Amino acid sequence: MKRVRTPRRIWTARGIAVLADLVQIGLAPLFFEGGLSFFDALLDVLMAGVLTLLVGWHWAFLPAFLAELAPGVDLVPSWTLAVFLATRRRVAPPVTAHEGRVIDVEPVRERTRDETD
Repeated sequence: MKRVRTPRRIWTARGIAVLADLVQIGLAPLFFEGGLSFFDALLDVLMAGVLTLLVGWHWAFLPAFLAELAPGVDLVPSWTLAVFLATRRRVAPPVTAHEGRVIDVEPVRERTRDETD
């Protein structure tokens, strides 16, 4: 099922992705082969889930997730890149059944018995 990408969800996803990448880059010395590397992996799994919930599945999340698990490569802001790629718009979204359509109808009056003949 595709999620509705509202502007609020898009900006929330972008902000969370930037924050996660800043945490991973800023605390990189603590995450390398240390006791906190578990939290780094946990953050990546959490980011994959949260971003998918916010904006729906996009193929860019898979390479970002795999890049974050590789040592050294996780210094690239891959979550930020993936979410900006997933939320860019090239065409206008399709019009749904509730938007943009007006159907003008007139009520039909009942026929009397004399009019049916």
